[in-house]
Amino acid sequence: MKKLLKLILFIGVVYLFLYINNNWLVTTDYVHESEKIPESFDGYRIAQVTDLHDATFGENQSRLVKKVRATKPDAIFITGDLVDSRRYDLENSLQAVRQLVDIADVYYVLGNHEVALNLTDEIYAALNELGVHVLPNDAVQLERNGEHIVIAGIEDPLMGKEVGQSIDEALYNMNPDAFKVLLSHRPEVFETYVEKDIDLVLTGHAHGGQIRLPFIGGLFAPTQGFMPTYTAGIYEQQDTEMIVNRGLGNSLFPYRIFNLPEIYVVELKRKD
Repeated sequence: MKKLLKLILFIGVVYLFLYINNNWLVTTDYVHESEKIPESFDGYRIAQVTDLHDATFGENQSRLVKKVRATKPDAIFITGDLVDSRRYDLENSLQAVRQLVDIADVYYVLGNHEVALNLTDEIYAALNELGVHVLPNDAVQLERNGEHIVIAGIEDPLMGKEVGQSIDEALYNMNPDAFKVLLSHRPEVFETYVEKDIDLVLTGHAHGGQIRLPFIGGLFAPTQGFMPTYTAGIYEQQDTEMIVNRGLGNSLFPYRIFNLPEIYVVELKRKD
């Protein structure tokens, strides 16, 4: 009987541990400083969500939406893998998007899972109908008090274009001296973002390494393999900073371990 009770207790503890690791949403705040940020955009707040993979956070995604709303964003970025190619349920993810567009302007780029489904047109159409700013190798210029920043987005390279080519296409006709924020799903091409003089890049895809160990970090990431370089946090080279968001859902491996689902909040700060 004691052995049975110990087994039940052990199973209960493991279940609770896995539940918390996969459902406890956290917010990571970061201030990005740059002399290129116009005064009118000083304090501009961006909430980034990525790699939802059809996961559910509360009824009608209520916990996720509440968490994003609490960040008081000026814009919301969705950087790919809104859905999962192995358990496609677009409506589940759209439940969140319908509410997010009421909080702030929402900008979106593809991830590899949307491309793998071969349903990009359907997904684009659904998001456009909700008022999402879809950025398929495209950019928009945001204006405040006569000052501007550029928000660009590129499609996943599975669409058939090199990342550098997609960036060039997105930024065509944009002011090269403007402060540039890029939405991209993949962090492993950091060197290309640096070469293209992007100021701030927001990415996902790595799932935080899925399993994270103290002093070691993430153990595995898609495309990067075991002991990946870019799994979570801030990476800086020359004048480019890249944020790798740990994301929200899971893909091949069904559990996150020591790797809570994450929403990133970036505040732009003018550096004098």
